[in-house]
Amino acid sequence: MDRDPDETLVERCRRGDRGAFAELVDRYQRPIYNAAYRVLGNAEDAADIAQAVFLTVAERLDEYNAQYKFFSWIYRITINKALNLQRHNVHEQALEDDNDVPDTERTDPEWQARLAQLAGRVQVALMTLSIEDRVVITLRHFSDLSYREIGHVLELQEKTVKSRLFEARQRLRDLLHDYEAA
Repeated sequence: MDRDPDETLVERCRRGDRGAFAELVDRYQRPIYNAAYRVLGNAEDAADIAQAVFLTVAERLDEYNAQYKFFSWIYRITINKALNLQRHNVHEQALEDDNDVPDTERTDPEWQARLAQLAGRVQVALMTLSIEDRVVITLRHFSDLSYREIGHVLELQEKTVKSRLFEARQRLRDLLHDYEAA
């Protein structure tokens, strides 16, 4: 079954179709949560941000400009809310859950243990980076946005995004320099 494009769902939402809004939530709930989690490093905060994002989307859907992609608009809301929460937090919480392992069909316990260890190390290293570095890495590598889309979300020129991403990757690489893949 073909999925309706975002623009069609938005238009249906604007006409009062609650089912269309539910489809948008279903489509973007996981990516929004993941983006917030990668920025904040806290599952509860990420869940709160995801909920707040969809409330904002429901309240401000008429402000969405269809000349831009819907997911860019919703990601911008997500990043802004995550950054605002980060600024209000007095301290960053330590990563409590290092079981953020991608779904895999591999059943080798040793491989899964190495994967879990790597995922935990990457998340801890991300949390030591500045919020600006975390955001740009998250949008590019965990949310798969293009440089142009990141520029739109962060309201930056594409060349600035490329430069920030390059520098952020260098800092992350330096933090993970002693990791040796087996």
